[in-house]
Amino acid sequence: MFKKISNYFNKKNLKDDKFSYLFENSSNEEFVCFDCETTGLDPKKDDIISIGAVTIKNNTIVSSKKFVRFVKPKTKLQAEAIKVHHIRECDLESAEDIDDVILEFIDYIGNKPLVGYFLEFDIAMINKYLKPKLGIKLPNRAYEVSAIYYDYKIEKIPQSNIDLRFDVIMEDLKIPTMGKHDAYNDALMTSLIFIKLLNQPNVKIK
Repeated sequence: MFKKISNYFNKKNLKDDKFSYLFENSSNEEFVCFDCETTGLDPKKDDIISIGAVTIKNNTIVSSKKFVRFVKPKTKLQAEAIKVHHIRECDLESAEDIDDVILEFIDYIGNKPLVGYFLEFDIAMINKYLKPKLGIKLPNRAYEVSAIYYDYKIEKIPQSNIDLRFDVIMEDLKIPTMGKHDAYNDALMTSLIFIKLLNQPNVKIK
């Protein structure tokens, strides 16, 4: 109910009616799993430097439908961020402008439900650019894989301490790692977590 009310007021702020399809109802047959790499960890002052996304349909990753873009940031890359994603400023010299990438990304996701790990941060980063451009925040339903994993584990082992670190979840679900942590590989690995959880007994998403 809260989501419906929130989206009602969100839609009233939409600057361009051609994007009204974002607010249409969607089924749970197709999802988009995405990840952002950034200059730092503060959505208010840091910038996106890459977005990676994959489409999930009928429990399958649609390999022909992927989204990979690099973005030239306006703020300086933080040393701690470079240690994680290994993207340097010289790697972004031919990167695209965020205003173009955001619209391409919105076109890619449409009104599909979104999936991610640490998804609240990634959505906040997208909204940072989307709101000034279209007047809205992402209205899509969102599914955080660590929350789904927590519910799955707590039912099996009540009152336990559940480790929600990405690599721990991957190991517990026996999902192979895909090498370096970039936006596309992280989206791909997260989508595998999501699919694996959806196929566990008693795991349901709304």
